[in-house]
Amino acid sequence: MSDSLRDQLLGLGFKPAPKPAKPASRPGPKHPRDEDRRRQGKPGKPNSAGTSAGKPRAPAKTSEMDLAKAYAIRAQQEKQERIEAERQKQEAARLRREAKARLAELLKDKALNVAEAEIARHFPYGGKIKRVYVTPEQLIRLNAGELGVLQLDGRYLLVTAEVLAQAETILPAAVALRVDPDAPASDDPYANPKYQVPDDLVW
Repeated sequence: MSDSLRDQLLGLGFKPAPKPAKPASRPGPKHPRDEDRRRQGKPGKPNSAGTSAGKPRAPAKTSEMDLAKAYAIRAQQEKQERIEAERQKQEAARLRREAKARLAELLKDKALNVAEAEIARHFPYGGKIKRVYVTPEQLIRLNAGELGVLQLDGRYLLVTAEVLAQAETILPAAVALRVDPDAPASDDPYANPKYQVPDDLVW
């Protein structure tokens, strides 16, 4: 509009058009973290899940620690079991040595073996067939239960029933042959000397 026309309109009572208001300045874009803080109400504070806004906490390693602890406890238990087993083994060996020493003391001058005996009395012992040489009289007494056989240091000793009973209280495993005279003959087929076992089958 030219100045002359504007002046004419002003002269007629028209008011000049108001200037448009300047638009309000817009705030800059909000940072996503600021929005998260606004929603949580407390900036920078961890939420109810235990994590800081926008930054999750590293996962805990509880399960791995528990597994390692369980392995350590198991290894310790196995070690203790091995130690205890070895201790018991050594204790059993010690007791056996002491029992053998007492048995040897008991059998001093009590063995009835005769060097000239020629009858081989066979009997099972330790899963194998063993033998002791006896005289005809000793064979009768042995089969009647009046005598018995003890094993000591690889030797088989003929002893009386009384000594056999005493030895059993000291070292039961040393009793190699005790005959029950009331048992059926089939229970001890080696009682009769006619049942001879070849030497190559005797250990």
